[in-house]
This record gives sequence, C-alpha cells and structure tokens, in this order.
Amino acid sequence: MSSLKGRSVVLGVTGSIASYKAADIASKLNQAGALVDVILTPAAQEFVSSLTFRSLTHRPVVTDMLDADSELAVEHVALAERADVVLIAPATANTIAKLAYGFVDDAITATVLATTAPVVIAPAMDAKMYQSAVTNENIKRLEDRGYLFVGPGVGNLASGLTGPGRLVDTADILNAISDSVSSTKDLEGLRIVVSAGGTEEAIDPVRHITNRSSGKQGYGIAQAARDRGAEVTLISAPTALAPVDGVNMVNVTSARTMLDAVQDACEGADALVMAAAVADWEPAEFAQQKMKKVKGQDRLVLELKKTPDILFEVRNEALIKVGFAAESEDLIANATDKLQNKNLDFIVANDITASDAGFNVDTNRVVILDKSGGREDLPLLLKEKVGDHILDRIKLIKAEANK
Repeated sequence: MSSLKGRSVVLGVTGSIASYKAADIASKLNQAGALVDVILTPAAQEFVSSLTFRSLTHRPVVTDMLDADSELAVEHVALAERADVVLIAPATANTIAKLAYGFVDDAITATVLATTAPVVIAPAMDAKMYQSAVTNENIKRLEDRGYLFVGPGVGNLASGLTGPGRLVDTADILNAISDSVSSTKDLEGLRIVVSAGGTEEAIDPVRHITNRSSGKQGYGIAQAARDRGAEVTLISAPTALAPVDGVNMVNVTSARTMLDAVQDACEGADALVMAAAVADWEPAEFAQQKMKKVKGQDRLVLELKKTPDILFEVRNEALIKVGFAAESEDLIANATDKLQNKNLDFIVANDITASDAGFNVDTNRVVILDKSGGREDLPLLLKEKVGDHILDRIKLIKAEANK
C-alpha cells in the first residue's frame, strides 16, 4: 500500500449495520500512512461514535454539514478540494440513490458533489435491496460517471438471508483505493527533477549553517510525480525523511553540491522544481579543525559569502523552471521579484509564519504566480496535493510548447 502513503482519503460512513467495519478501514488506512478524514452521517452515528474514529485517525470527525467550525462549512469545502480519493464504506442504498441524482443533504453527498477526486463506493445492504431494479439502475448511473464500486460480497446478512450485500473485506477496499489513486499516469514520458530539504554550509568539521526546512514539500512533489508516471530525480539535502521509492535519489549536503547535482540531472530533463531551501550564504573560509572556545572570548565573528544561485545557473532553455519563495513578509512582492529575476515559468509562494503551513508540517497554503501575471491562491492542502497543482501546470506548459 505504498501508493497510499501521504494520500488524503475522505472516508464517508453511512447508516448500516456494517458501519462498525469502517473502524477497521480507518485504522488500516492510517497504518498505510494515509491522512484520513472521516465523515459520519446522522444515521451512521446511531451505529458508531465519532470518538472511535477520532481515536483511530487522530483527526477531527465531520458529523454536521452546517457546523461552522467544520472543514465542510457552507463557505468552503476544503476536504473535497484536498482529497486524493473519497471512499464511502459502507454505502447504503439510500446514499447510492442520492448520489445518483445529485441530492445534497449531508456532508458525504456534499463532499462527493464538490470533489474532482476518484470516488470509491463499497455497498452494504439487504440482498433484496441490492438486487432491486432501482438500485441497479442507480449503480449503473454512477459507474457511467466513473465512480468505482467494490463489492458487495455474498454471505450471511443481518436480515438472516444469504446473498449479495455484505461489505467486502478491508483488504479489497484498500486495494481498490490504491488502484484509484495510482491509475492516472498522465506524466509518462516526462523527466522531472525535484530538489528538497535545507542545505548545510560547513563552518568546521562539526558545525554548519542550515535552516528549518524538513524537505516534506519537495518529497511530496516527487511522490506525486512518480505516482503520475514521470521519471523523477529527487535531489535531497539532509532530512529525517525516508527515501522515496521509485525515484532516483541523489543525496547532497551544501548549495554547491546541490548545484552540481541539479545541473547533471537537468540534462535532457523537462522540468526542474526547486523546492529545496538553499542557503543564501556560506562561510567564507572552512576551518579545517574544530573551532575552540578561547578563554575570555565573548564573541565570534563569522564572515560569509554568497552561495551560487542554482535556478539562475541552470541554463537549459527548454527546461520548465519552477521556484519557491518561503517568505515571512511582503509575500507577493518578494515572490514576484524572484519570479522575474530568475526567469521562472512560475513560482510557489508561502508564508512561513503560519503555524499550519510551511516548515515541519504536512500541509501548505500557497500562492502560485506565473510569468504572464497570473495568480492562483490555493487553500490549505497536503503537500502532495500542492505537488499535484504544480505538476498540472508543468503538464499544461509542456503541452503548449509541443503544439
């Protein structure tokens, strides 16, 4: 289930006797590394409690579409926007009917209507209800729209009957979700270079200058590009993150070693995404021995010199170049300067003073500025989802260039 790691999964639970099985689904998704947001319909809450799912996912549970404190409040639908997949398990005949005809009267139907992510539906109901002509017509209607159904299984039902209607096993549901998020290979044939992490500029053999970058944004972009079929080279400064499977990992330390690696990787590449937090300054001289404290010394003056500007140094004219601007003030003005001075196709700007975005968290809130003067403000998203927005732009630019 490596394809679920870092993915945003919205799990909708409806009012079925099988609702208790959704707890196992939530738990397994969480163990697979997914970020799980659970929505309970009012009927589902008659069978299971929100506390169960909050304990399993360590996330708030949505129970009321009109709750002003919910991420699904009337003024926005953030869960629908950031979802990589929406799963409804169990899905009752009533919920399937509402989805088939576009009715919105709870948080699950609102999310499905608002999302562009794949929707996976795992039915659970009495055999006669499942076999009825109207239920089959509703399922066919949803399948024609691209919704994926998994199950139901055949076996003993709560009604005492035996037949189709059982919620399928958790493993089958997880496989269906994994397939749905891995099925889009729209970047096949593209070579994308991504940088990540904060560079370390050595002072002496034991000390260095660095920054607070965790590398999560660059790693998220690399994972998203890999999942969409691109050939990815991830050039990483030191981080605490595990290597990304399925990409060419190049480990570097300083700005200068990153420059060399980026220049090598960009030969024949289609796009460069510089998500790394590259140090602007490095010590003017490297002390060959550990610098010792001297008795009576109260200060140490460290002379610094500029590091190379990697985006400026990369001269591949056919390369799509994407920069990042992590700013603590004048976000748009500073990002616009970088966009123009570095001759970028577009730049991704984020405010590092926000507690829920930027360094050392799994989410980011960014503004994308392009060289034609366009601006796109994205809501708070998982960093992998931010990566998808960046990749969508790269795909569009590449398509325009190939016309």
